[in-house]
Amino acid sequence: MSLSFNYIDYIILGLYASALIFIGFRSGKKEKNQEDIFLGGRTLKWWQIGFSMFSANAGPIMLIGFAGVGFSHGIVGSNFELLAWIFLMLLGMVFLPYYLKAKISTIPQFLLIRFGKRSYNFLVIYSLISILVVWLGSALYAGGLLISGIFGCSLFTALIIIALIATSFTAIGGLKAVVRTGVFQSIIIIVSSILLTFLGFQKIGGLDSLVSQTPASYWKLFLPASNPEYSWLAIVLGYPVVAIYYWCADQTIVQKVLAAENLKEGQYGALFLGVLKIIMPLIFIVPGIMCYVLFKDIAQPDNAYITMIKELMPHGLLGLSIAALIASLIDTVSSSLNSFCTVFTLDVVPQVKELNQKQQVKMGRWITIIAAIMGVGIAMAFSYSGKNFFELSQGLVSILAPPLSVVFLAGIMWKRVNSISVEIVLYGGGLVCLILGACHVLNYPYKGYWPHFLLLSFYIFVALSILIVVVTLVTKPAVNPVIPSLLESKNKPVEEEHNSRPIWLAWLGLASVMILIYLLFN
Repeated sequence: MSLSFNYIDYIILGLYASALIFIGFRSGKKEKNQEDIFLGGRTLKWWQIGFSMFSANAGPIMLIGFAGVGFSHGIVGSNFELLAWIFLMLLGMVFLPYYLKAKISTIPQFLLIRFGKRSYNFLVIYSLISILVVWLGSALYAGGLLISGIFGCSLFTALIIIALIATSFTAIGGLKAVVRTGVFQSIIIIVSSILLTFLGFQKIGGLDSLVSQTPASYWKLFLPASNPEYSWLAIVLGYPVVAIYYWCADQTIVQKVLAAENLKEGQYGALFLGVLKIIMPLIFIVPGIMCYVLFKDIAQPDNAYITMIKELMPHGLLGLSIAALIASLIDTVSSSLNSFCTVFTLDVVPQVKELNQKQQVKMGRWITIIAAIMGVGIAMAFSYSGKNFFELSQGLVSILAPPLSVVFLAGIMWKRVNSISVEIVLYGGGLVCLILGACHVLNYPYKGYWPHFLLLSFYIFVALSILIVVVTLVTKPAVNPVIPSLLESKNKPVEEEHNSRPIWLAWLGLASVMILIYLLFN
């Protein structure tokens, strides 16, 4: 789909690109050491953390994919946003205190301290593969399709342009550049999406008119268990397995809270993102439902968001909307690049050669460039897969989520868990997940043989949970783990004390709002 721009749109796009590059390069002037490059100097405030996590999460996959879900199924896709607050609370109130106490820079370092070198090496490898394929390759592929469709260039040309822009300021500015541009881009994404939703309501004639022209099932958050794609059972059982890993143990997401100035700022950053989740269905999924009402004869789920922009946005706002899409794309790619170079430089290189801070910074920048080149290659490979992009990305996320979710929960909750049980779950469970995941994605032995991928993820999680308990009980307990369990540390501050009562009350308020939403839409 090719869009028609006028000079106002090009001016806005140009201003956006200039502002983005200026912010990124300005950040680079102050980033002098490895902690600045990889963790923003551990000086990030709650609003920077929240906006940056939002921008990394609200990538082109969400903007286009959620509108497609809204077009074809209604608000059921909102579950993936509205349920996230539970796991953001776990991140802020349970996982983050332990990460900060250990003074880690990467998630694999947590496993190193808690369970030893073999577990650490497993997660290093997985983190690099996950960042390259699930985050970087997927984001580049989705963005390449988007840019090539908007501007009429080839997929490869679009990929090169995206990689060059994201790599330039990520390599020079580090995490603080990513965070500052993330805040800038989050505001653009939110404002343009609100404008699109407003124009859609204006065109349709209001909420009542929208509801009357759509099936009743479009306004149900939970669909019957017989629904093959979005069963309430699959969501309730399977989503938490993936969410525990995604929100609490994925390097690209957790790196933002690890860079917090202190525990309090990190916790409020996670809470802030939880609050933002309330508006995300309205501005990301409802436009897809509007497209179903207004343009179902000319649109398809995959291009619902672009169709709404093309048909409703006047010139000027059209340029802003495209800038928002490019913003989400660039931020996801730049966050992925920074996370990859952080893990590689701080977790892989030291096992081969010790580097001083200056050498680490230089190495990180070269690794960023190499990762970008690899990401372009993976994105091109996706284009020959013949698979639906959303299915590919979701399948990749679900492959190793169960063993990692089991290990991270056990590592924090249970002191007795030892390295033997963890290694069996990670290596053995990881191999099983790879095999089952490949069979599920390839429809082997035949289509319909495997349950929904969320249910499959839940079944694997239960099996591995039983396995880690059994192996732990029949082997020697861990000897004086460096990081105490949750119960042991209940009354021990992880750093300078602060009154946590206000943030717990805020989480309670957010929970009340979420419960009300579910009561209204079921």
